[in-house]
Amino acid sequence: MAKTGEGGGPFELRGVRVLPGYLDAPAQAALVEALRGVAATAPFVRPETPRGRPMSVRMTAAGRYGWITDRKGYRYEPRHPSGVDWPPIPGQVRALWHDVTGLDRAPDCCLVNWYGEGARMGLHQDRDEADFTMPVVSVSLGDEALFRVGGTERGGRTGSVWLRSGDVAVLEGESRLAYHGIDRIRFGSSTLLPQGGRINLTLRVVD
Repeated sequence: MAKTGEGGGPFELRGVRVLPGYLDAPAQAALVEALRGVAATAPFVRPETPRGRPMSVRMTAAGRYGWITDRKGYRYEPRHPSGVDWPPIPGQVRALWHDVTGLDRAPDCCLVNWYGEGARMGLHQDRDEADFTMPVVSVSLGDEALFRVGGTERGGRTGSVWLRSGDVAVLEGESRLAYHGIDRIRFGSSTLLPQGGRINLTLRVVD
């Protein structure tokens, strides 16, 4: 049964901790501006799967590593496909990570995905990292997105919730290796991004 995500406080969706409205409007706008600086150094690219199929999202990253997919496979790399180093993770993003996780350890990677009209992300696990006791933090900015979460194996029951701009989700504990994805976005449902669409930040400890 899909949750509506209508207001309210923190809740869990199949073990994923969801923090609705964690970022207020000014904080969201400031974060988008910081991300413009990231994209100026490391422009968004449309990646391909190892089978050569273009993904519907565009990606960039900040931090020690970025996450790459191309004909060589899925992996972390220390440089943007253009050869430049990834820019540093913005300070407000690092602060958010520390606030919601309580960890002193900083994230190594801030993956930045941009979803335009019709973009989606199939169910997948985040399992290319060295230590699965470290959480994964997801930040939603812009258009609403239908977030789906399953178990740690493919198939079986799933739960869904509409994530709104400013919402944060934390995959930790048993949900750290849960299959999750974005079924669709409500394009034009937010005015945060002038041309519409959704930005998702995914923060991970890699090493």
